[in-house]
Amino acid sequence: MAPSHHRYQPSFEGIMSVSDEAAMGAAERALLKNKFQRIINHFDRANGTTNTGGDSQYNRPRLVRLTYEYARSEASKDMLLRAFFLSTGLSLNDDDLDFENGEEELNLGLSRFADYLFESLFLPLRASALKTLQLSPSVPDRIGTPERIADLRTDCLARDRHRCVVSRRFDIGEAAERSSKSGAMAEDDDGRRLVDDTRFAKLEVAHPLPRSITEKGSSPQLPPSKKAALDILNMLDRGVTDVIQGTDIDGPRNAITLSAELHQMFSNFQVFFEALSGREHTYRVQTFVEPYIMPDLPVERTLYLSESRSIEPPLPRLLALHSAIAHILHLSGAGIYIDKIVKELEWRDTREDGTTELGQLVALRLDGWIDAVLLR
Repeated sequence: MAPSHHRYQPSFEGIMSVSDEAAMGAAERALLKNKFQRIINHFDRANGTTNTGGDSQYNRPRLVRLTYEYARSEASKDMLLRAFFLSTGLSLNDDDLDFENGEEELNLGLSRFADYLFESLFLPLRASALKTLQLSPSVPDRIGTPERIADLRTDCLARDRHRCVVSRRFDIGEAAERSSKSGAMAEDDDGRRLVDDTRFAKLEVAHPLPRSITEKGSSPQLPPSKKAALDILNMLDRGVTDVIQGTDIDGPRNAITLSAELHQMFSNFQVFFEALSGREHTYRVQTFVEPYIMPDLPVERTLYLSESRSIEPPLPRLLALHSAIAHILHLSGAGIYIDKIVKELEWRDTREDGTTELGQLVALRLDGWIDAVLLR
């Protein structure tokens, strides 16, 4: 049986922040990659799953392997390898694997590393989709002012021509306002009459990386859990934390206009954008849900750009990182496992064996990842 989850591990502090290490040489990289793959393959076959019901299972070794594979550069992969071996206590210089005598210790080290990734990044990112997602000037904001949030929505709607960038539906509120002034002569941003357009929807601003990841709440410093999440993100894409610090997380380059339904699926990492090579700001929008649920996907879309380029387009780097996280969650089974934890919270599942993960969600609430309303 795989070890149970452990809340934030103090022993990992500092291990994940290895960005200042010297570049890894070819020989060191080959040695560590070989050891890493042997460990993952051994435990993936042996006892890597946690039963979550249904056909999909959360697989710890696979989560670690996928995090390595979807790291977005060689430098990022090197960072993850170093963090993995430092956290498990294995040598960075020798081939010291001993499955015959050290299997239990290796399994424990691998599981603790997987649990740290899961609890510090993947669980809070997926759970944060439960928050009230729409940016509204009437909703208090913990990073900036309501006025700035309203400005962001205005900028994104203007840049994206008041249309969902995927479905191309026009914002129903904007359509109503324009029609109240111009009647049947009301036009969209491209001069076409709205009366000829039957595709309207409530539009919202979605974030490839959730705003909650950099929210400090009432503290002047980030909670340890969010510092850990940023360290792991930095391993997935070295240096990405530099472009989402402070209010940058809430700028147009980390924002995209979607219908309410697509916003929920995107924030839950079930809809993602994959860049098409050689075509600037052009993506294939795909989903992991069944085709009958979202029959209009996949679809190819070129994002709108503001005429003067004064409003930044969504940063391809952030959309790529969002896509990488979506694949890790889906292919490891972690996404379905997180959904199970959330349902336990909704159902108030207090099983007699004491294995409910309610405490994990309470911890996310205390660290500012999810709202108190979820714990009513």
